Amino acid sequence: MKYSIIILVFLLTFSCKTEQKKSVPQEIKTEKVYFKDYPHAQLERGKLLRLDSLPSKYITPRPVDIWLPENYSKDKKYAVLYMHDGQMLFDATSTWNKQEWKVDEWASKLMKENKIKDFIVVAIHNIKEERWQDLFPQKSFEYLSDEDKTLINQQKNHIKEGSKLNGDNYLKFLVEELKPMVDSEFSVYKNKENTFVMGSSMGGLMSMYAICEYPNVFGGAACISTHWPGAMPIDNNPLPWAILKYMEANLPDPMSHKMYFDYGTETLDKYYPKYAPTVTKIMLSKGYNETNFKNLKFEGTNHSEDSWNQRLDVPLTFLLK
Repeated sequence: MKYSIIILVFLLTFSCKTEQKKSVPQEIKTEKVYFKDYPHAQLERGKLLRLDSLPSKYITPRPVDIWLPENYSKDKKYAVLYMHDGQMLFDATSTWNKQEWKVDEWASKLMKENKIKDFIVVAIHNIKEERWQDLFPQKSFEYLSDEDKTLINQQKNHIKEGSKLNGDNYLKFLVEELKPMVDSEFSVYKNKENTFVMGSSMGGLMSMYAICEYPNVFGGAACISTHWPGAMPIDNNPLPWAILKYMEANLPDPMSHKMYFDYGTETLDKYYPKYAPTVTKIMLSKGYNETNFKNLKFEGTNHSEDSWNQRLDVPLTFLLK
């Protein structure tokens, strides 16, 4: 009962508001899908395109936004940054908490100053009711003991009928369906050296998971306020240690990958510092160093877009310089 309440509360607490759920089609249409101008977005810089409901055989259809920098040109190539919780990135007037990451402001500023390479952003919206299932690093459950697996499986039965972990399918959607579309419709580099992934909280976990599962696709991951507890923080929680064991066993080659982690100290972030030493120990033991790994503490910052937008230049510069 304790675990069922934990996950249920987590789903209600950490899901961002978004569009209503739509049914999943049986198969993907073969005709070309076009991202269209989204004039309603209140941007400081650049241009936003949207596909309102991207079909998928893996996950519930959802909007996907493409942010293009000013003076985007098909005569040059751009790196690509895939970001989770896409509805929270650009326009505070449309978000549930009236906050945003300010991705367009920071990206434009850093590119203009030649501090990072030119890039576009692919922003995948979440589905409120399915966010936790989509973003949890699914294979980390294999690192739970049999006793803990039993408890976790019992709690899952109490979430809602038909609910199941879907992180592997979320990544299949990203890699097998979305990325080929982006590669074909935009002037971008397709190699891992120019393909990155970033997210916060559960999106931080999924960014770590993405680069571990697809090291030939992603060359770098930025995990902001990574939610190591995996669910609501409690004493004797088995989930964070299972997640860390998964990471230790599956980290990509440090010679060709970058990994960034950070955390604050207030609100939900106050539960993260206890895991920082283990994260650093694992990364260093696998051959990462200060050139390709960061695990930064931001004292006094909380778990919100307003905190993340104040330090977004740090992970962007680390990944894209």
